[in-house]
Amino acid sequence: MLFAAFFQTNGRALRKTTTHSPTTLNTTRLCLVRHGETDWNAQRRIQGQIDIPLNAAGCVQAQAAAAGVAGRRFDAIYSSDLRRALQTAEPIAAALGLPLKQAAGLRERHYGRMQGLTSAEARERFPGLHAVYAARDPHHDLEGGETLSEFASRVAASLQALVAAHPGGSLLAVSHGGVLDVAYRLATGRDLTAPRDFVMPNAGLNWIEYRAQRWHVVSWGEQDHLPASLDEVGQ
Repeated sequence: MLFAAFFQTNGRALRKTTTHSPTTLNTTRLCLVRHGETDWNAQRRIQGQIDIPLNAAGCVQAQAAAAGVAGRRFDAIYSSDLRRALQTAEPIAAALGLPLKQAAGLRERHYGRMQGLTSAEARERFPGLHAVYAARDPHHDLEGGETLSEFASRVAASLQALVAAHPGGSLLAVSHGGVLDVAYRLATGRDLTAPRDFVMPNAGLNWIEYRAQRWHVVSWGEQDHLPASLDEVGQ
């Protein structure tokens, strides 16, 4: 299935205020949490699927995210199987009293030869690849990685699998900036190739819900619970 088929509306989302009320049988709510900070985040280095752990600030953010959702009802918590996501999810799962389930489909995109480099390094070493990356070309695999279209289809399918497993439920998933980028576009109709103009802070809370056969943004980029947070590397 082409990724474009997942987008059913055009236009841009408005940030909404929500009380995060319980879901109905026909609505599945998902709180997406980007992992806490790593040293490579601080260096603005592209991590992709390289398994980088949280740094000290990221561990503090993970605990803050756990405090931010404590007391709210969730039916299940999932995490990408990369270490930075799992280290963020573990204190959240403990605060919620839920077993943590790993989902490889929530991994970050594989960025091919771009992984491990800052944008400036990539521009110097691989100017052609960097130009394709910066332009959000949906069909280039960055030499050994996933194309943006392939990645987006994987994320869309993984989110649909969560809905199928918990119809009408309330879920929390810890993942990565690229995954959150796709989720936001799914929920707003923003084109996959358009430049990002929305925030995705480390350990921020991002609420979407699935109803009437599509995703909707409830609230995005909540970070009142955080002492400090970095946004995702921009594209």
